[in-house]
Formats: sequence, structure tokens, C-alpha cells
Amino acid sequence: MKADPAVQRRLLDLAAVDAELARVTHRRRTLPEIAEIAEAEQQVRAKQDALVAVETALTDLDRDVKRQETEIDQVRARGERDRKLLQSGSVGAKQLTDLEHELATIQRRQGILEDDLLELMERREAVDADASFARVELDKARATLTDAAGRRDQALADLEATETRRTADRSTMAKGIPDDLLKLYDRQREQRGIGAAPFQSRRCGACRIELDSGAVSKLKEAAPDEIVRCEECGTILVRIGEPKA
Repeated sequence: MKADPAVQRRLLDLAAVDAELARVTHRRRTLPEIAEIAEAEQQVRAKQDALVAVETALTDLDRDVKRQETEIDQVRARGERDRKLLQSGSVGAKQLTDLEHELATIQRRQGILEDDLLELMERREAVDADASFARVELDKARATLTDAAGRRDQALADLEATETRRTADRSTMAKGIPDDLLKLYDRQREQRGIGAAPFQSRRCGACRIELDSGAVSKLKEAAPDEIVRCEECGTILVRIGEPKA
């Protein structure tokens, strides 16, 4: 296959564009923000679970407080009833004794219940503080996730713009290259990742291997318009200057 040396040099421009497009594809798959988002999502789930747990504990305590308050109200009501009976003067001696004993029992019971309620309220206050902290932590985790997602979206938008621009450049470059040469280039690029590379100072620009004297001699003997390829990797070699034997 033959092609004007100037056309061969266009392959290097095309290869540079393809290399940039490959970097775009690789970067799109390996954006650091992707890992950040995965970690941030995990943190959000963990913080949500923590908040649910503490809010559940708070709900349980609220129920316990309400039940304790109800029981205290009932004990107070019974005590109030007994005190009114005592004050009425309408009860007999035995009933009076029984009422006094019951009232003392009620007062002790009320004291115990009120102490228990105070302890519940203190526990609730501590759990409420934990809930407030958990909400702040969840907000922080969500903010981190939002920030990482925003940076990812911006990076993807930039990559998309680069890809669109360079794809258009590639299409324009490809029009100036003969179909048979372009097919050979594309086939090699699909197989090895690089379709064409410079050859200079005995070295293939694709595989970076320094060719032996025999291979270099063949390249020197080939006509300038002859398409030559690396014997090691098959890449189209574009001769940049005179190869050295």
C-alpha cells in the first residue's frame, strides 16, 4: 500500500485525536468522583439508619413518658379523692384508718412514679440531643454526596464537550485519508489501541521497542510513499526523519 508522505503524517494527527478520545473514555470510567459518590452514598445510608434508630428510641421514650404521666395523673386523682373523703368527716373510724393508710401508700407510689418520670425525661433529653446530632450528620453526608455528584456531572459535561469536539475533528481529518489506508489504520487501532505512530531513531512510537538493524534497513530501503509497519506490534510507522542504522 502506498500513500503520499504528507498523507501519512496526517495519520499522526489522527492518532493524536484518537488517543485523546481514548483518554476521555478512560477518564469517564475512572472519575474519582464515582468512588466518592459510592462512599458518600454509603455514608448517607449509614447516617439515615442511625437517625432512624435514635428517632425510634425517642418515640419509645415519648410513649413511656406519656404512659408514666397518665399513671401519675391516675394516682393523683385517687389521692385527691381520698383526701376529700378524709376532709368530709363522713367516714367511720375504721374507714378513716384505711383511707389514711391508702393515702400514704398513694403518696409513696406517686413519689416513685415521679422519680421514674424524671429519669425518663432525662433519658429523653439525652436521646433528643443524639437525634439532633444524627440529623446534622445526615445533612453533612447528603451535602458531601451532592457536592460529589455535582463535580461528577460537571466533569462528565466537560468530557462530553471534548468528545464531541474531537469527534468532529476526527471526522474532518479522516476525509483527507484514502479509504484503504484509513481502514488499515482503524483495524490496527481496534486491535492494539494505536493505529499509527512515528518512527524515529530506530524506535517504534507505539510499542517503544528499538528495532534491530535488519528492520531498520528495510525501512530505509522502502520508498517514501510506501506504507510500512512495525514488525513487533504491526502499527503503521510514519517515518520522521532518516532512520539510523
